[in-house]
Amino acid sequence: MLINSKGEDVGVEPLQRLVAEPMSRRIWSQLEASHWIADGRNDAPRVVYAFSDPNCPYCNRFWKAARPWVDAGKVQLRHVMVGVIRADSAAKAASMLTASSPSEALERNERSFATGGIEPAATVPDQVRAKLDSNAELMRELEFQGTPGILFRDEKGIVQKRAGMPSAEDMAIVLGPR
Repeated sequence: MLINSKGEDVGVEPLQRLVAEPMSRRIWSQLEASHWIADGRNDAPRVVYAFSDPNCPYCNRFWKAARPWVDAGKVQLRHVMVGVIRADSAAKAASMLTASSPSEALERNERSFATGGIEPAATVPDQVRAKLDSNAELMRELEFQGTPGILFRDEKGIVQKRAGMPSAEDMAIVLGPR
């Protein structure tokens, strides 16, 4: 901290300008370039990225809890797919990523989660495996150890992170006003 004679922290603004803003731009660019599935309108005013595994019960709970924002057109969730929880996670993610409509496949998985979710692909094509590996590497780089790993921009445009299912009170911070 850098304190002036009045006891005010004068280092926050320069630190944000010199470190937080460039780092946020870099992280956001990496997320945009990752391999994700859109959930919600393309013109939604807020975008939220979530590292998601098809077998993750907390990802499913987050998907359900976000429905009011997504269905109202206020948020587009971008599910950065990884296959880390179970042996068939990558094959389920492959089913979604290679579907004619990945968004519809994601929705099928989430709506039928309690009964096993989407049918896994028979094999995971090499190009899909490379996408999943790239997403998993980004997840590790951003220091998430599990799913969902959620990223969003705050009112100042700074990328914020949440590990795991946000609390009910935190949902309005992550997804914005309802």
